[in-house]
Amino acid sequence: MADAEVNAAGGVLWRRADDGAVEVLVVHRPRYDDWSFAKGKCDPGETFAETAEREVLEETGYSVAFGPELDEVRYRDHKGRSKLVRYWAMTVPSGTFTANDEVDEARWLPVPAAAELVSYDHDAALLDGLLRAI
Repeated sequence: MADAEVNAAGGVLWRRADDGAVEVLVVHRPRYDDWSFAKGKCDPGETFAETAEREVLEETGYSVAFGPELDEVRYRDHKGRSKLVRYWAMTVPSGTFTANDEVDEARWLPVPAAAELVSYDHDAALLDGLLRAI
C-alpha cells in the first residue's frame, strides 16, 4: 500500500444529462455534515480498486463501471492522520440510491453546481480532472 496512515478509494460517478452536460453524484455524510464523493477506507488485503467499487456500492446502492483513474488526493483527516484517496471516474450501469447510515442524501448535479456544493477544495479540484479524463 501507499505511504499514508490511512488509505482510501472511491469514485466520481458521472452521466450525461439530456442536454449533454456532465452531471456528477455528490453525497451528504451526516456524520461529518459534509458533501463529497463516495469513498471509504481500504480493508486489509483489499486493492484500491476493490475498495472503490465496494464503498461506492455500500454508500450509494449503485453498481459501477470503471473509467480512467483520476488524480490522487492527499490530506490530513479529522484525526490529523495522513490520508491518501485514489478515485476513478465511474459510470452507473445499474442500481438505485437508498439513504443509509453513512449517506443520507445523494444529488446528481451539473459540474459547476457540484463544485460549489462540495465541502472540500480537493473534491472541487477532482472535477477538473474528471472533465479532462472523460
